[in-house]
Amino acid sequence: MEAASNPLSWDNIPSMPPSAMRAVKDITFGSIAGMVSKVFEHPFDLTKVRLQSQVLDTTARFNGPIDCLVKTWKNEGVRGLYRGLPAPIVAAMLENASLFLSYSELQDVIRRINSQPLSHDLSLPQLALAGAGAGAITSFLLTPVELVKCKMQVQMIAPKPLSASIPESTAAAALDSSVTPISRSLPGPIAVLMSVIRTEGLRGLWLGQTGTLIRECGGGAAWFATKEFVGTKLIKQRGSELTRKDILPWESALSGACAGGIFNFSMFPADSIKSTMQTEEDLRPRGSNAPKPTFLGTAKAMYRAQGVKGFYAGCGITVARSIPSSAIIFLIYDGLSSRFG
Repeated sequence: MEAASNPLSWDNIPSMPPSAMRAVKDITFGSIAGMVSKVFEHPFDLTKVRLQSQVLDTTARFNGPIDCLVKTWKNEGVRGLYRGLPAPIVAAMLENASLFLSYSELQDVIRRINSQPLSHDLSLPQLALAGAGAGAITSFLLTPVELVKCKMQVQMIAPKPLSASIPESTAAAALDSSVTPISRSLPGPIAVLMSVIRTEGLRGLWLGQTGTLIRECGGGAAWFATKEFVGTKLIKQRGSELTRKDILPWESALSGACAGGIFNFSMFPADSIKSTMQTEEDLRPRGSNAPKPTFLGTAKAMYRAQGVKGFYAGCGITVARSIPSSAIIFLIYDGLSSRFG
């Protein structure tokens, strides 16, 4: 008797070219991995952004990551820890779908340039190059979403109302992190997005693009190259004849964890500058006629304010959360690729 076919199998999808099918899988698997990891890491990402955004303040609102987490929990509750979550979920889905799709496609481009078969395993420098290209492409999708995310994550500590319905006294009270929780009507992601477009135009959505480009380009190279290097080393310990496709779940998780830590630590200064630029108008408004913050100008101001350590505000908690988060991403992506690929 013939076994019934699985209706959810990829084999039941109407026929399409192999390259298109692989692209669909990269987008789907990357989106799922990104969404799951972002729900886990969001409270730590919020902490990072709030610590980064206070570098140019004369008086720090928080004494460190633990203090920030505790005060956010005390004054804003669980909802505060997940403030702005919809935007990061969209960003994570876009980021990982774009990264894995671009990474696969750029590997094929490198093979064609070198007249190599599509099944040929690339060298580590070639994989790093593909990762850098994937990060550069992804940066243009990420900047607008991260702009909205960062603005939402500092809403409760902004020194001015973020909507006309918020009284000045309420906004001023929000500056004091020791006050009791305040019930405020805050704009959601769509309202924040439309506000940026109204005041700055579409171009304003890409404020901080230079920082995102540097972070994603260098980070993409470090992320994929580290994962491939560590993963291959672990696989080869089990047998020299094994390939990348033979990776075990724990090997995916461990190599992904290493990749996440190196990515975030190596590119953290660029991310700090980007976050400071994107929250500047909310936390330190200078008026509509003031020049917009630039990447180099913001970097100089941060260095004058706190020196090198200013570029690493929130770095510890970011690297700590990126290790399990990146492990989750590659565990899910490699697992889905192995099961359905």
